[in-house]
Amino acid sequence: MTSPRSFRAFWPYYLMAHRDPRCRTMHFIGSTGAAVAIVIALLARDPIWLAAGLAFGYGLAWAGHLAFERNRPATLGNPVWSLIGDVRMYLLWISGRLEPAIQKMLENYGATVRDH
Repeated sequence: MTSPRSFRAFWPYYLMAHRDPRCRTMHFIGSTGAAVAIVIALLARDPIWLAAGLAFGYGLAWAGHLAFERNRPATLGNPVWSLIGDVRMYLLWISGRLEPAIQKMLENYGATVRDH
């Protein structure tokens, strides 16, 4: 994949790299744990919670890619857009709009979008 020049161009690749629901589940558990740890870090003013949250979140997400998607985590190539993608995917998930977004992306790009 050539490096996309905008998040809009990056989003289809990001979403298609998360087709397996088991990988997405690991992302959601990791993101939720990271968010809780960040809140604790702020309330307790203890940076160890921040480090633990980041390690937990990224650890689960990357394990999901290795175990289920068998692709390279987007964070390694596009860390900022990947973080934005994680947040967007998480918000779509909690609002119940993720599966329709994935189905639409598959219909529009299915055969042409390659994993990272």
